[in-house]
Amino acid sequence: MTLATQWTAPDIGAWAPQRSWGVEAPGPGMARTDWVLLVIFLLGIYTGFSIQITPSVPFPAAIAGMAGVILLWRRRHRISPTGLAAFLGVTLLLLASILYAPGLDLLSKRTTGLLQMMYSLVISYALFLTVVEAGAAAFSRLMLVFIITIVIGTLLESYAGLNRISDAVRLAIYHQGIYESDIRDEMLYGRVRPKLFTTEPSAVTFAYTLFAFSWLLTSDWKYKRLGYLAMTAAAMVAMPGPTLLLLVLLLALHELGPSDDANQSTTTRILKLAAVGILAITAFAIVGSTVYANRLHEIASGNDESFFYRVIGPFLVAVDVVKHHPILGVGLTGEQLVSDNIADVFLRSGAFSPLWNIPEPNEVLINYFFLHWVYLGLCGGIVMILAISGWLRALGVRAVLMCWLSWAVLGQASGAYVSPKTWTVLFLIGACSVLHARKRAADAAIPAPLEPPVILPAAALPPAPPTIPPLAALH
Repeated sequence: MTLATQWTAPDIGAWAPQRSWGVEAPGPGMARTDWVLLVIFLLGIYTGFSIQITPSVPFPAAIAGMAGVILLWRRRHRISPTGLAAFLGVTLLLLASILYAPGLDLLSKRTTGLLQMMYSLVISYALFLTVVEAGAAAFSRLMLVFIITIVIGTLLESYAGLNRISDAVRLAIYHQGIYESDIRDEMLYGRVRPKLFTTEPSAVTFAYTLFAFSWLLTSDWKYKRLGYLAMTAAAMVAMPGPTLLLLVLLLALHELGPSDDANQSTTTRILKLAAVGILAITAFAIVGSTVYANRLHEIASGNDESFFYRVIGPFLVAVDVVKHHPILGVGLTGEQLVSDNIADVFLRSGAFSPLWNIPEPNEVLINYFFLHWVYLGLCGGIVMILAISGWLRALGVRAVLMCWLSWAVLGQASGAYVSPKTWTVLFLIGACSVLHARKRAADAAIPAPLEPPVILPAAALPPAPPTIPPLAALH
C-alpha cells in the first residue's frame, strides 16, 4: 500500500511580528560604557546635584547632564528625522511662549528658562534612546538594584549610623535647599527621615517611587504586582513619607499601559482597570489614614505648610493665571510677573495660615504639573501636551495617556518645571512602556508548534486528474 504525507501548513500571518516605528526587535545589547553612563545619569537625577554657573544661572542635574550628552552622542545613529522634527516643533512652541508672554523685562530670565528646558528635553531624549536599547529584562534588573540599594541605604542611615556620613556629604556638596526639619519629622513620624545623600527626604522617596514604577513596567515576573506592593511596604518602613502613597495610585495607572496578555479583550481590560483602580483608591485611603494619620491630620487642620506649597498653593495660582492669561500663560520661569498675585491668592485661601511666610515665587510653586499651566496657560498647555505626545508617538510610545497621567501624579511631589528630573519622569516611563510593548510583541511572535503530519493510505487520496495527450498524438 502506497503511503502519502499531507502537511497542514501553519498560519504564518497569525504570529508574524508586526513591525512599527520604535518597536523593532532589540539589538545585541548595550556596551558596558553605556551601562555605566546610564547609572551615572540616574544617580545624577537621584541626587539632583547642580552647579551654579553664575549667581542667577544654574547648571541643574549636572552629573546627569554630562552623562546624557555623552549618551546622546553614542545614540546619534538612532535619532530619526521624525523625532528631530518633533523636538524642533516643541522648541518653536516654547520660543513662541516666551516671546508672546507679557513683561518684556523678564525676557532674559525666560530665555534662560528656555535654554534649561531644551537642555532637559535633550538629555531626557538621550535617556529614552538608551533605555529602549537596553532591553526590558536588563533594565528591570537595574531598577531592582536601585530599589534594593535605596531600601538598604535608608535602613543603614536610620539604624546603623550612616546618617553621619550622609549628612557630611550633603553639607559639602549642596549649598541650598537642604532639609532642616528633623524636629518636625520626630513629631510626625517618630524619627528623623533618611536623606541618603540627597537634600531632603522627599527626594529619596520620589526617586524610589519612579524606579519602582519603572520596574513594574518592565518586569516580566508573573507576580510582579505583589512584588510591587512588597516594595511599597518596605519603603514605608525604611523611608516614611507621603510621596510613597503615589506608588498605590501608579499601580492603577499601570493597567492603562500595554496589557501583559495580548489576547485580553477591551472589555476585560476596562473591568480590570476599574477593579484595580477601586482597590488602589481604597488602599490609598487606608494607608493614608493609618500610617500617615498624623500628617493627614496636620493637612486637614491647615497646619501643613509643606503640603500647601506643594499642592494647594500651586493649584490656586494656576487657576488664577489661567483666568488672566489663558492663551500662553506667563512664559517659562516667568512667575515673577505674578508675584503679587501669588501673595493675594495665598492670603485669600482658607488653607493658608497667616503665620507662614511667603518666600520667593520659585520657592512656593514646587509642583511641575501646575507650573505647566502657569507657564503656558490653558491653550499653550494643551498644545504643548499634544506636541510632546506627537513626539512620543513618533518614538514608538503607544501608552501616551498612561505616561502623561503618571507624569501628573508624580508632579504632586516635585517642582522645577524646566528641570531634567521633570522630563526624565515622562521619557523614562515612555521608554519603559515601549520595552513592555516590545516584549509583548516578541511573545506574540513565537509560532505555535507545527501539527504532526497526517499519514493517509494511497486509496484515500483523490484520483489524479486525466492527462491531456500531446497535440502531435491526435494526428
